[in-house]
Amino acid sequence: MSVGIVGYGCYIPKFRITVEEITKVWGENPENIKKGLGIEEKSVPDIDEDTVTISVEAGKNALLRAGIKPEKIGALYIGSESHPYVVKPSGTIVAEALQLGTDLMVADLEFACKAGTAGIQCCISHVKAGQIEYGMAIGADTSQSRPGDALEYTAAAGGAAFVIGKDPLAEIEGTCSFTTDTPDFWRRDKQDYPRHGARFTGKPAYFKHVVSASTNMMKKLGLRPSDFAYVVLHMPNGKFPTRAAKVLGFSMEQLKQSLVVTRIGNCYSGSSPLGLCNVLDVAKPGDRILMTSYGSGAGSDSFVINVTDKILERREKAKKTEYYIKRKQNIDYGRYARIMGKLKTE
Repeated sequence: MSVGIVGYGCYIPKFRITVEEITKVWGENPENIKKGLGIEEKSVPDIDEDTVTISVEAGKNALLRAGIKPEKIGALYIGSESHPYVVKPSGTIVAEALQLGTDLMVADLEFACKAGTAGIQCCISHVKAGQIEYGMAIGADTSQSRPGDALEYTAAAGGAAFVIGKDPLAEIEGTCSFTTDTPDFWRRDKQDYPRHGARFTGKPAYFKHVVSASTNMMKKLGLRPSDFAYVVLHMPNGKFPTRAAKVLGFSMEQLKQSLVVTRIGNCYSGSSPLGLCNVLDVAKPGDRILMTSYGSGAGSDSFVINVTDKILERREKAKKTEYYIKRKQNIDYGRYARIMGKLKTE
């Protein structure tokens, strides 16, 4: 039997902060920011939300759609660059909360914004090798940004979970990766905020890896952009994936369903997975999807996904992505700064 996505689910915190609210503090022109980044507002975690709580909620939704007992999950991988503990896994807490049992492989993964898709690749291998019946891969983040930095307009919170196994609602036909040592974005130990190489993050980093991985994936399976109903690309902002899709030969019609970044920001490890969730919420049996993630440092994972008729009976079993996007409450910069720990007492 084919291997792929048996169940999927997401979670996005309800708080939002708009571009206008942030620009009031830093004296920027909000229209210039929105035009330059292609973003209106971003999600913000509440004081009691983190990568673990986001992962638990997304995992619950994925299990509901999969329709399997939690203890059937044989591996759990959580990809994030904002794990709440430096030393103590997020995965053990999530596994306990989801009641996955103890006969379980667990690992926290980190590769900037592609750690979640790396977990999907691990689960595919385990299932195909017969080591496990089902695996769960989660990409989730509560991303950090230095006050006043361009990242403050985009760095958001959210995540998505995927149960990988046989008899899928979406078969994973193939996957490949493209990886180089390209230091475009980093955060050293004990530093509060990441740094980035400004314009260097574009052509030699994001575009080189996303375009190369996507091109290699299509070439590997003998496919062209016209063979796909949808394309999902990592979304650091609204401009980069739009431009990359055009370079690859995809239309805006193929991209727009996945482009959730304009309304919730860049959820880092949850970015392309959330875009995929939004596509699966509307896709029809027989639709083919190309998804390519990107993680700074740098690498991209690309997947060809073919939707099966199982999607029709499973996707209504849990809340859809649009529910979490529309369920929002705007906050001011003061509350945002407090929640995100930007106010220092020492």
